Amino acid sequence: MSHCIHFGVCGGCARDDRGQPDKHALLTNALARAGYAGVAVAPLVQLPLHTRRRVDLAATRNGTEIALGLHRARSSDVADMQECALLRPEFLPLLPPLRVLLRSLQCFRREASVAINWLDNGPDIRIRADAPLTQPDRTRLIAFAREHGAPRVSVAESKALPEPVIILANPVLHFAGVAVTPPPGGFLQASVEGEAEITAAMLAGLPKLRNKSRIIELYSGCGTLSFALAQKARVEAYEGDEAAVYAADKAVRESGLAGRVTVTKRDLQRRPLLTQDFKGADAVVLDPPFSGAGPQVKFLVGAGVGRIIYISCNPEALAHDAGMLRHAGYSVLAATPIDQFPYSENVESVVVFGISK
Repeated sequence: MSHCIHFGVCGGCARDDRGQPDKHALLTNALARAGYAGVAVAPLVQLPLHTRRRVDLAATRNGTEIALGLHRARSSDVADMQECALLRPEFLPLLPPLRVLLRSLQCFRREASVAINWLDNGPDIRIRADAPLTQPDRTRLIAFAREHGAPRVSVAESKALPEPVIILANPVLHFAGVAVTPPPGGFLQASVEGEAEITAAMLAGLPKLRNKSRIIELYSGCGTLSFALAQKARVEAYEGDEAAVYAADKAVRESGLAGRVTVTKRDLQRRPLLTQDFKGADAVVLDPPFSGAGPQVKFLVGAGVGRIIYISCNPEALAHDAGMLRHAGYSVLAATPIDQFPYSENVESVVVFGISK
């Protein structure tokens, strides 16, 4: 029996057997391709199902019929979601009233997307529609938020920035005890449990630090790891997304961490930090996009920073970037695979690299 009634139709899961592929082997093989054959890799950390806290659903309208779910495998059609082995249980009861809401919206003509981040105080909903928002739409969205305890509902037309339609309460989640208001539909680690395992492996990989030591964090998002790092040393965080930078910087100021954490907007694909920018850093932590760290890697490997902690959900990108680190003289000190994406062919990895100075 399949783990989900939608398997084979919905494109959300690539495999029906959670044990395949062998995700410990995915990380081991990625490091071997980078030239690190035979390094010790920690046992796979397997996270529980029904813990995913974010989803980006597609919606289509065909007359009065609304389909809301993930795209079908290798198709633009939508598999109308009735169950999911990955999402937190709170998501599914929200889907039927969401379909009713979408059917009533004039800003939704044919296609839309609905991103939901389940925060500490409820579902933060961002709808990306294909027509202008109307006043009746606003009224319906406000009523929906009140009825279903959504702290914020935002709408974006086409590729425009999302506009909050209603904020009933400050939409918030906590990173290392610091309250952060993420941007609508903003990137989060897939689950609280996964975030905790990544953070623990990252902190365990840090070198011995003093209170005034300096950590450079690349691709820092809205502060997922920044505030845990700030408990160990001063943090210089860089992120290209303006809304995420604003969220992190606001949290820094409101938590009294100004001077301990600095957040800078910088597109590291177009303007990577240069080798001299890493001078004096005790450690670098990076969690790049799926495609890897791109042009940033060559400047990082040439800087000779004593400790680099690389977090990746893509073994292929990790293998490429780790190969450059090996050629620069780095060794693998620790490697932890985390199964944050069950039934997929990806594995979250935290790899600690060190170099003798």
